[in-house]
Amino acid sequence: MAHDAADVAQEDGRLPVGTLVLIGAFTLSGVAHLARPEVFDSLIPPVLGPPRPWTYASGAAELACATGLATRQSWAPKATAGLLSVVWVGNWWMAVAATRAERRKPALVALSWARIPLQIPMIRAALRSPVRPRP
Repeated sequence: MAHDAADVAQEDGRLPVGTLVLIGAFTLSGVAHLARPEVFDSLIPPVLGPPRPWTYASGAAELACATGLATRQSWAPKATAGLLSVVWVGNWWMAVAATRAERRKPALVALSWARIPLQIPMIRAALRSPVRPRP
């Protein structure tokens, strides 16, 4: 019987590569959101009000999801996919804002739009992350 990489990783007890990437990315990003919130504040759409609470909440949520994935909590795959979906909306906001900026920076515009399709494999990896079997 053929196995994909995620199945093999689960059978031998190791976390799949996609899950490990998410844990690393969410840990780094979560710490950065809390340590240097001013870097992320401009990414919050103005319609949401003051950005700082959203920046802190995002960082805390990323750290919670990273911890949940690392410890194979049953809620973690769906929570991580949900958080990535919310971040995806923020990425769209950032790309549109960068494109409409009076002093457009071509590299920032390109990077902003390039990030959007990357959310799809990240969401997929989140949903494929293993959980502990229930007793």
